Amino acid sequence: MSNFWRGKRLFITGCSGLLGSWLTAELIQNGASILGLIHSDPSHSLLTYMGTIEHIDTIQGDIRDFNLITKILAENPVDIIFHLAAQTQVGVANRDPMTTFDTNIKGTWTLLEAARCQPQPPGLIIASSDKAYGEQSGLPYYEDTPLLGQHPYDVSKACADLIARTYAHSYNLPVAIARCANLYGGGDLNWRRIVPGTIRSVLQGERPVVRSDGTAKRNYIFVQDAVRGYLTLGQNVHRPDVCGEAFNFGVEAPTTALDMIYTIISLSPRPHLQPIILNEAQNEIQEQHLCSRKAQEILNWQPRYSLENGLRQTISWYEHYLAKSAL
Repeated sequence: MSNFWRGKRLFITGCSGLLGSWLTAELIQNGASILGLIHSDPSHSLLTYMGTIEHIDTIQGDIRDFNLITKILAENPVDIIFHLAAQTQVGVANRDPMTTFDTNIKGTWTLLEAARCQPQPPGLIIASSDKAYGEQSGLPYYEDTPLLGQHPYDVSKACADLIARTYAHSYNLPVAIARCANLYGGGDLNWRRIVPGTIRSVLQGERPVVRSDGTAKRNYIFVQDAVRGYLTLGQNVHRPDVCGEAFNFGVEAPTTALDMIYTIISLSPRPHLQPIILNEAQNEIQEQHLCSRKAQEILNWQPRYSLENGLRQTISWYEHYLAKSAL
């Protein structure tokens, strides 16, 4: 993999987010040259915390600004674009659907159109989500399962997903779509999310809080496994059996929110703690379950981390982070 990426010129939108930060760090280690688009102040981001930001070129800007994106690509020809920029919080999407639609849908077509207009269009890897499938009567989700998102965040990802495939099939743009399960790993500082919030609580000796009733089932994927999925797509985006296609990435074992919390507690230094269940969450799908067989068969990708192994590494990251923050 390192030989493939050495000397490659890449553009990463959303490079300061959880996935973007780990993906950028991995690509730097593999010798790539990276230009990152950052929307807001990155000083408190994982990208800065890891020191990765010092090894890339960055541009402050909005993914919805067509003139800016076109100018960036015209002045910085790149081989591959990883499009990760998005409004990613379900709760924010419920409160402010217009901004979510604008960022996630318009931002995607803006980038795709800007790429299409280049003399030598780059390959593009577009971040979709398992949320794009919406609520289904049959599980697991396969890549040919209809996209039936109903709530604002789900619909925004479904629309971006469809638009990306439009540019592949109508304009021969080399595009592939990644539909990941719920990401977790060190560096997610959105404490309202189940994994970082629970880990912080238990490490501080506090009872973790569950916003839902705890029964909703989700697939989870350790961030390093997701990074490998994106890198594999980037390496193969020009293949006819990959271009224009979507791929699921997840560990095929759905887990309830309560099971996730109890697993974290059992792996923590305070296994006696009990969660507080608020049962307040709204507009959330009850069960999601991806099948990743297509990625295994076509891309030779499969997860390397079990849930427990991934959580052990994640807990260790937060132990170091919280100890350093307390100094």
